[in-house]
Amino acid sequence: EGEAEAEWLQDAGLSDLLGDCASENDNIVLLSTLTKTQAAAVQRRLDTYSRSRRRKNKHPVRDVRDIFGVVSSEETAAEKKDSSPDQLWHNVRTSNIQRKPQDYSCTVRNPGKEEVFNTDIAYSEQAAVLLKGSFRSEPRRLKDGNTLTKFKIPKGRLGVTRIGDLSAQDMKKIPTLALIELTALCDVLGFELKRNKAAKLKTTEKRLFGVPLNTLLENDQKLLPNTKVPLLLQALLSCLEKRGLDTEGILRVSGSQTRIKSLEQKLERDFYTGLFRWDEVHQNDVSGLLKRFIRELPAPLLTAEYLPAFAAVQNIPDLKQRLQALNLLILILPEPNRNTLK
Repeated sequence: EGEAEAEWLQDAGLSDLLGDCASENDNIVLLSTLTKTQAAAVQRRLDTYSRSRRRKNKHPVRDVRDIFGVVSSEETAAEKKDSSPDQLWHNVRTSNIQRKPQDYSCTVRNPGKEEVFNTDIAYSEQAAVLLKGSFRSEPRRLKDGNTLTKFKIPKGRLGVTRIGDLSAQDMKKIPTLALIELTALCDVLGFELKRNKAAKLKTTEKRLFGVPLNTLLENDQKLLPNTKVPLLLQALLSCLEKRGLDTEGILRVSGSQTRIKSLEQKLERDFYTGLFRWDEVHQNDVSGLLKRFIRELPAPLLTAEYLPAFAAVQNIPDLKQRLQALNLLILILPEPNRNTLK
């Protein structure tokens, strides 16, 4: 349990809080910007880690000189306390208390009508306000497509910020912030956020199928420097969009496994040379190649770490909160995975 929380703190960019003496460094800046709900989520993980650490490392027998004050242990303890996680979090809580309360306006879900998807206020804070107002969301059984809630993202004074608007340096901070917010949201909803260990990538001599996304993009960028989505995936989808959208069961009906295997070998040999002829490929075989490409990735497209979380999000009863959780999960994905998923 302690190891899991330690991994979470590292993923959240708070690794300095681990160990005997927590170093504030840049963390105090990050922690001071957290909302009350987010700070509580981080504190909960830190407490669990600390309890596990104490159980693992039992305190040694006290020295007699400490008991009778021969050594000035109080000053040493005071120095340690100043840099401890408890003292750090006392400062964070104090700064949060001094802030002015914000007005969180929330609306009850209304199927069939347009509803605002508010991105200006932390999702976890919105959920906390709904729970305080005795809001209880129930799963809806939709009889027809017209009853789905329609969401709109309002353009604020500064517009809507999208992934492509941020610099590479800013994007490095987004996954850690999204993880803290997602954890806080799940805590409020009573929803367990499970995380697996990273998958061990298998080495392969192939260049297209069974190759890690990063490696595949490196090969693609030798041909087209600004490539962000694997060229093979782009080619497969383009082929399906041009000639396969009218084919019944295009992703359900399987193509010929013999032809698909032969096509895979031809693609490995001829794709980068430009000699592969897509117009001669049967559409169901193209869909088979698409499924094979995704299936043979060494690590899942949604990553091994958070694949269980993606699968479990559907259990969140409220549609807006389900979309909020998915929004945050996608922000946590590595850039190649996020671009490929999009």
